[in-house]
Amino acid sequence: MEKHQHMHMHMDHDHHDREPEANAHAGHVHEHTDHHHDHSRHTQDTGHANHAGHGGHAGHDHHAMIRDFRQRFYVVLVLTIPVMLLSKMIQHWMGLNISFPGDNYILCGLSAVIFFYGGWPFLSGWWSEMRMRNPGMMTLIGFAITVAFVYSVATLFGLQGMDFFWELATLILIMLLGHWIEMKSVAGASRELELLVQLMPAEAHLVEGGNIREVKTDSLQPGDIVLIKPGEKVAADGTVTEGNSYLNESMLTGESKPVKKSTGDRVIAGSINGNQALHVKVSHNAASSYLSQVIKLVNDAQQAKSNTQLLADKAARWLTIIAIVAGIATFAYWRIDGQSISFAMERMVTVIVICCPHALGLAVPLVVARSTTVAAKNGLLIKNRTAFENARKITTLVFDKTGTLTVGKFQVVQLETLDNRFSKQEILTLAAAVEQQSEHPIATGIVDKARAEGLQIPAASDMQAMAGKGISATVNGKKVQVVSPAYAKEQFPQQAAVEQSDTGTLSFVIVDGQPAGYIVLADEIRPESLPAIQALKKEHIASVLLTGDNKKVAAAVAQQLQLDNYIAEVLPHQKLEAIKKLQESGQYVAMTGDGINDAPALAQADIGIAIGSGSDIAAETAGIVLVNSNPQDIVSLVRFGKATYRKMIQNLAWATGYNVITMPLAAGVLYHWGILLSPAAGAALMTVSTVIVAINARLLKL
Repeated sequence: MEKHQHMHMHMDHDHHDREPEANAHAGHVHEHTDHHHDHSRHTQDTGHANHAGHGGHAGHDHHAMIRDFRQRFYVVLVLTIPVMLLSKMIQHWMGLNISFPGDNYILCGLSAVIFFYGGWPFLSGWWSEMRMRNPGMMTLIGFAITVAFVYSVATLFGLQGMDFFWELATLILIMLLGHWIEMKSVAGASRELELLVQLMPAEAHLVEGGNIREVKTDSLQPGDIVLIKPGEKVAADGTVTEGNSYLNESMLTGESKPVKKSTGDRVIAGSINGNQALHVKVSHNAASSYLSQVIKLVNDAQQAKSNTQLLADKAARWLTIIAIVAGIATFAYWRIDGQSISFAMERMVTVIVICCPHALGLAVPLVVARSTTVAAKNGLLIKNRTAFENARKITTLVFDKTGTLTVGKFQVVQLETLDNRFSKQEILTLAAAVEQQSEHPIATGIVDKARAEGLQIPAASDMQAMAGKGISATVNGKKVQVVSPAYAKEQFPQQAAVEQSDTGTLSFVIVDGQPAGYIVLADEIRPESLPAIQALKKEHIASVLLTGDNKKVAAAVAQQLQLDNYIAEVLPHQKLEAIKKLQESGQYVAMTGDGINDAPALAQADIGIAIGSGSDIAAETAGIVLVNSNPQDIVSLVRFGKATYRKMIQNLAWATGYNVITMPLAAGVLYHWGILLSPAAGAALMTVSTVIVAINARLLKL
């Protein structure tokens, strides 16, 4: 089966594990995740827009905030020059003497403008954090600049000591520059999601009779026919009604090879058409399209918190408390030591600024934003962040067989009758009639064989799925069932004792309660399966086959692919038991399978990986969805999970390590050796640490 077909159907990977569609969704539980990062709690006021980045509106907010910080920076830069020139200490260093009546009041006035205008994002952020009783980075910066300003104004009106105006101006200037640079880095780390949003073309060519009209893509409805010109992006999910072309779906599925599309084939919005025009019948409106669901999924995953994120949030909160305590302790120490109030105050402000838990607050979210969107572009859709990060712990990977390790394209290799009343052709005709509505690969194989033989396939009625057993329908007044060997053996122990080829899948045809014949279909093993299993072995991960198919087929596939174990002839509920047994033996189990029939097993596994689910991704119980059914993608998932976790740990280590080293320097431990950090230098170091964290996140690749 071609990859693109997997995108749009829930493939029932074990032929006899069918369940009615309604039941499939019953087990799906929505996780109500906290959709707001703690570190973006000051979003409106400070420009720390949601660091995970959103498309549309939030993206515009982010860019507006970057512009706001840039503007404030330039205004403060211009005002800082006269403040520096009017400060006595700077004049002393430069050998200048600028003095006139009221110069102190002009200095104070300019500093007040810098404090209220340049410091406004930090002051309003402080107020927001206090209102939410969640002190953080803005509390520290707001507190530091307020202390510096109030103390400096007090020295003008008689308090003994040196004013702090030039330090205040340079501190705010550096903080504004730092936030501007950092927000640009953050925007860069989050840009991939906006690029996903841009994949959807804004306009479409709607075909109405003989006329073609330009319409907004959002206005398209199911049933509309749209024209896709050569080289254009496909405007909506749908089915080709006219034309042949090759489409590039790589930006959606990670599949680099162009996929051939002709009449009847499904296409995905956002993929790029080749050199032939296509007419496409729209199957979903824009909001329900595959791309929209991917964007929503990525957005949700970026905002959901994993255990690592919660750890970082906790550390950032602790760092805020430590910063305030350390700042006050530093002030107290230098005052007891006999230093001036202004010296002790400067040390306190530097400690508080340098301890801002900004790099720590961004360490994980930036990696999350990057990893989720990079994964989505490569056909790995992360729904559960914790499951993805835990991919590094997998010890056993349980594979469903059909369509995962095998191609999923079945061909009839043997056809036998068990009842003299029916010829082989009649057995095939009846089976094809029952299976003609199903999109399952075994059903397709039977129907394709009947058509290839030129048989007329009669209509079937009263079609019913027999959960885990097969399918039944009424054909020409007869009750016909196409069932699994296990069900046939249970009902007819004598007649069902049939020898079969090792690599074939057996389906029994039962007519009016009596075995009429059987069909053997063979499924080719994917060329990517063996390298994938070998790669997993190198990662010290055991591979287990879990299938509803018979033991001979399972054994043959397991041997051919060098699997560690196989479990065959299991019904959906038995799959869950098999997973439990593996877990009880101390294994950390990941399960790959179809999101409907394997839903109980996927939910039971430590990590559930649904495959080939396409447009129906929203209805899966799995934590991770693989758009293609390629087993190599599972290896990529494990390796990318490990790489992502490494990046998070690197960022957390840098963010905490930086504070451990710089905080004592800010407090003045090396003062007697002549080494002292100014508040502005502290602010610059804080910015550098945040930018390093952002750049490190950007280096994450699949």
